[in-house]
Amino acid sequence: MNRKKASLTWQLVLTMGSIVAGTVILCWFFNNTFLEQYYIYEKEQELLADYRQVEKIFEKETGITPEMEVIFEKICAETNINMLIIDENRMQVWTSYSSAQRFQMQIDDWLYGTNRGRTQVLHSGDSYTLVRQTDDRLESEYLVLLGSTEGGGSVYMRTALESIRESADVTNRFFAVVSLCAIIISIFVIIVLSKNISRPIHVLSSISQRMAKLDFDVRYEPVRRTSREIDELGTSVNELSSALEQTVSELKSANANLKQDIKKKEQIDEMRKEFLSNVSHELKTPLALIQGYAEGLKECVSDDPESREFYCDVIMDEAEKMNRMVRQLLTLNQLESGGSTVEMTRFDMTELVEGIIASASLMAAQKQVEIHFQKEGAVCVWGDEFQVEEVITNFLTNALNHAAGAKQVVISFSRHDGLVRTSVFNTGEQIPEEELDKIWGKFYKVDKARTREYGGSGIGLSIVRAVMDSFGQQCGAVNHSDGVEFWMELEGSS
Repeated sequence: MNRKKASLTWQLVLTMGSIVAGTVILCWFFNNTFLEQYYIYEKEQELLADYRQVEKIFEKETGITPEMEVIFEKICAETNINMLIIDENRMQVWTSYSSAQRFQMQIDDWLYGTNRGRTQVLHSGDSYTLVRQTDDRLESEYLVLLGSTEGGGSVYMRTALESIRESADVTNRFFAVVSLCAIIISIFVIIVLSKNISRPIHVLSSISQRMAKLDFDVRYEPVRRTSREIDELGTSVNELSSALEQTVSELKSANANLKQDIKKKEQIDEMRKEFLSNVSHELKTPLALIQGYAEGLKECVSDDPESREFYCDVIMDEAEKMNRMVRQLLTLNQLESGGSTVEMTRFDMTELVEGIIASASLMAAQKQVEIHFQKEGAVCVWGDEFQVEEVITNFLTNALNHAAGAKQVVISFSRHDGLVRTSVFNTGEQIPEEELDKIWGKFYKVDKARTREYGGSGIGLSIVRAVMDSFGQQCGAVNHSDGVEFWMELEGSS
C-alpha cells in the first residue's frame, strides 16, 4: 500500500520546526539542569575575587579609612554579599550586617563548636576557606568565605543561595515562555520561507507534468528571491523542453514521412498488381486471336485466297495493337521512372498542330469527322517538341475516336498568366463527372466496348499526364453541353 507523501512545503516545515523545537528543548534542559550550578560557581568566583580585593587593601593599609569603607560598601552592593571584618583580637573592624554579633557567633560555632556537619567545604587555600553552610533557624543555605588579612585579622563574606535558586527559577520560567513564543514565531516564519522555497519547485513540477503530456509551450520564469540553483534548474528545464519539442517534431515528421512511404509503397504494390492484371487482360485477347487465326491457317480451314488474306490481316492487326501497346508502356515507364530526357526548346505550336492534323486527315476522313483549327498565326511555346507532339496526337486520336453527333473536332489556343493553353474539343457524349479524375490512370477505360472497337489500350492519357508532369505543367478535361474538351498548358514565348 502506497502512503501519500507530504508536500515539500510541509516537509520543510516539519523538518525545520523539529530542529528549532529540539534545539529550544535541549537548551531548556541544559538551562534547567545546570543554570543553578553555574550561578553558584560564578558566585564562588565573585567571593574569591572580592576577598582578593579586600586582602590587597589590607596589605597597603593597617586601619579603616573612609575611602576603605566606601570600597567595602560598593563590593557588598555590587555582588550582593554581606561582609564582616575583625582584627586579631576578634573585635569588629567593619561590617555590612545589622546583627553582626549573631553572624560572628555562627562563625565561631563553625570554627570552635559542634555544627560542622551542617557545613560543606568547597574550596580551601593558604589564607581562605570557602564553605557551603546551612542556617537551621532560617532553613537557608549560604556561601561563606572565611579568610585572613595582613596583621592577623579575619574577613567573613556570605551570600544566600536562595536568591541564586530564585533567579535560576525565574530565568528558567522566562526562558520557557520565550522559547514557546520563539517556536511559534519560528514555525510561522518557516511556513512563509518554505512556501517561498517550494513555490518555484512546484512551478517546475507543473512544467514537467505538462512536458510529460507533450505540451512544450510553457516556460519557467525566474521567481524573485529564489536561489541561483533553482534559476539554473529552471533554465535547464526550458532548454530540455525546447530540445524535446524539436525532437518530438522531428520524430513526428519522420513518422509522417514513414507513413507516406509505407502508403506509397502500398500504392506501388497495388499499381504493380493492377498493372500486371491489366497487361495480362489486354494481351489475352490479341494473343488468343493471333493463336486462333494462325491455327486456322496452319490447318487450312479455308483454302480460298481471300480467307487466307483476311486471317493474315487479323493476325497483323492484332500484332500491331500489341506492338503499339508495348511501345506505349515503354514510353510511360521511361517517363514515370525519370529515364526520359526532357529537351526544352522554343517552337511554333501552330506549325506543330498543323502537322499533326495533316497526319490524322486520313483517319478523320474514314470516321467522317471534320477538324477545325482556329489559327492565330505563330504561337511560340517552350517544351519538348517531340513529347508535346505525342500529347496533341493522343488528344486528337481520342477526339476522333469519340466524336459523335455533329462529328466535329475543334483545336484552339488561349492565353493566361504567361501560359498558352491548347484545347482539343470533340462533339459527342460527356464523360461522367466522377470519371474525369480516373481517366488519367493506366488502362482505365470509360467505355471498354468502344475502346476495344478502335483498339485503344487505356494508356494514352497516362502518357499525357506523365509528360505534363515532367514539364511541371497542367493538363485536364472539361465537359461541355455538346462534347468534351481536353487541354494542356505550356509556357508561352513572345
